[in-house]
Amino acid sequence: MSVTDVLQGHRVVPVVVLNDPASADDLGAALVAGGLPIAEATFRTPEAAQVLRRLAQRADLVVGAGTVISARQVDLAHEAGARFIVSPGLSAEVVRRCQALDLPVIPGVSTATEIIAALDLGLNTVKFFPAEACGGLPTVKALSAAFPQVRFVPTGGITAQNAPAYLAHPAVAAVGGSWMVAPDLLAAGKWDEVTARCAGLQGAAS
Repeated sequence: MSVTDVLQGHRVVPVVVLNDPASADDLGAALVAGGLPIAEATFRTPEAAQVLRRLAQRADLVVGAGTVISARQVDLAHEAGARFIVSPGLSAEVVRRCQALDLPVIPGVSTATEIIAALDLGLNTVKFFPAEACGGLPTVKALSAAFPQVRFVPTGGITAQNAPAYLAHPAVAAVGGSWMVAPDLLAAGKWDEVTARCAGLQGAAS
């Protein structure tokens, strides 16, 4: 399965940091209701694997694991039901473990050297991270000119305001962002607002 297969045409990936696994069902329902049935559950909290497992139980939601930095975390995510892996950097160990499990992986890169290393590992889709801190769309344009075979998933500083410009570039496969699943919304259980923000992305998200 390829990254394109996993994204299923959804060009905005909600990046989720959820501390309470009991809220995962409500979050999943809100994403689906908003027409954005995809999520990257980040491995930034002790509860991350539980959250991922709860989300992955939904047949109508494609869930991946983010902030994965070791082969052990790949195994934990895979066992919990992750359909794809996202890493903030490029780890050959992580990539090779994902490949052994036939699990699509999107490693983070910010330089031409890292892109070449990703190509050497047989990858052609990478996460551009942290996007805004590393020059934003102008850097994506420069890198894509040098590497026309590569597709980018910019993440880091992506907002509702700048996402459309990124998505308009042909080298951008998708963007990752958290504004529709902001931690304050999740902590307060404002699921209707999550749904509304997802619904507002329909022009860009598919």
